[in-house]
Amino acid sequence: MVKYGVVVFPGSNCDRDCFWAAHDMMGQKAEFIWHESKSIDKYDVIIIPGGFSYGDYLRAGAIARFARVMDNIHTFAGKRNKLVFGICNGFQILLESQLLPGAMLTNKTLKFICKYTNLQVENNSTPFTSECSREQILRIPIAHQEGNYYCDEKTLNSLVKNDQVVFRYCDEKGNIDDSTNPNGSLYNIAGICNKRRNVLGMMPHPERAMTERLGSTDGAFIFRSITEYVKKSL
Repeated sequence: MVKYGVVVFPGSNCDRDCFWAAHDMMGQKAEFIWHESKSIDKYDVIIIPGGFSYGDYLRAGAIARFARVMDNIHTFAGKRNKLVFGICNGFQILLESQLLPGAMLTNKTLKFICKYTNLQVENNSTPFTSECSREQILRIPIAHQEGNYYCDEKTLNSLVKNDQVVFRYCDEKGNIDDSTNPNGSLYNIAGICNKRRNVLGMMPHPERAMTERLGSTDGAFIFRSITEYVKKSL
């Protein structure tokens, strides 16, 4: 059975949702990890959930990066067959912690956006997308004010060259342009991974798209990919 650990910061508000997705929907073991925890090696997957860690003071994720658990997550991410998955605020924290390159800017509308979006799977050879097909379109909601991904040209070229762009915003037919970009994100980026493919950050919330009652089951592709990858590596 896959062991998921869900980090809880003061201000996290999607930790219960991630626990539910991993435990109730995927049928795997899941536990909460307090932000001051030191021992996390027993887990196969660490989820850094969405929310407003430490109230998002200064900027989103800027304080959470200094939490004790993040030092341990840096070490955890360097180990074989260990996965780190940051969702929304979790993605922001991964950027602030330099576990992923780039930064988050305020949405181009300067407003909080909460709605369903379409994502195209750019890379299905990661542990997080192995159950997807390349260019598959997923319907998954966003809920953020600082989701406008940015990096310099050199970093973007490296991300594209190394196939680290995992998800891009699109329409229901897979068209990718400014009109399908909800927040102004560079290159329509919705999610990226590290070079080793074991750390993923994405702004959309797959844990909120696990059942038709919520409007989509497409989030299950991601949680199923993670679960099946870990099972094969155990």
